[in-house]
Amino acid sequence: MNPDDVIPTYDREGPAWAATRDRRLTERPWLDRALMLAPRHAGRRRVLDLGCGAGRPIGEYLLDRNCILTGVDASRPMIELFARVVPRATALHADMRGLRLGEEFDLILAWDSLFHLTPEAQREMGATFAAHASPRAVLLFTTGPKAGVAIGRIGRSDLYHASLDPDEYRTLLDEAGFEVLGFWPEEEACGGRSIWLARRRS
Repeated sequence: MNPDDVIPTYDREGPAWAATRDRRLTERPWLDRALMLAPRHAGRRRVLDLGCGAGRPIGEYLLDRNCILTGVDASRPMIELFARVVPRATALHADMRGLRLGEEFDLILAWDSLFHLTPEAQREMGATFAAHASPRAVLLFTTGPKAGVAIGRIGRSDLYHASLDPDEYRTLLDEAGFEVLGFWPEEEACGGRSIWLARRRS
């Protein structure tokens, strides 16, 4: 499958998928851990959600936790949904690849989004994370458990996923100035996701 089809696939299938997305927030323990570790700016945490989707349930939860939320998504239908679901957040229609907002954030999320990029594009994301990270900012993202390409499904369409080897993610994070705080491969309590938590060293 062509990875360039990911954004058109979300344009086509995303709104219907979002309407049926599991809203039990199985992600909550990892979100809470990341929020606990993230620094505050003027008493609040600034959060950048890369590949934010429709904003429910994660965006809603972050706003309930008094975060200042910026969502970025390359799919116009998805970011338009995000803007309606969480109108107090900032919604940006943009591609995370090469993103440069000129702002710093205390928590950066790439939850169920980074793995839609090619391995080559993922290797370049360390610079994007670093460019938006405040001192001691926390980074939370998901990948596959090992290097390779996998084809999933959304609606009636195939959907591209790719991952690097965990050791390569560790190296890339280190080079970008992040220390790995934890890696949970195929975490059963979170739907089998492989979860990374890291923090900027300074």
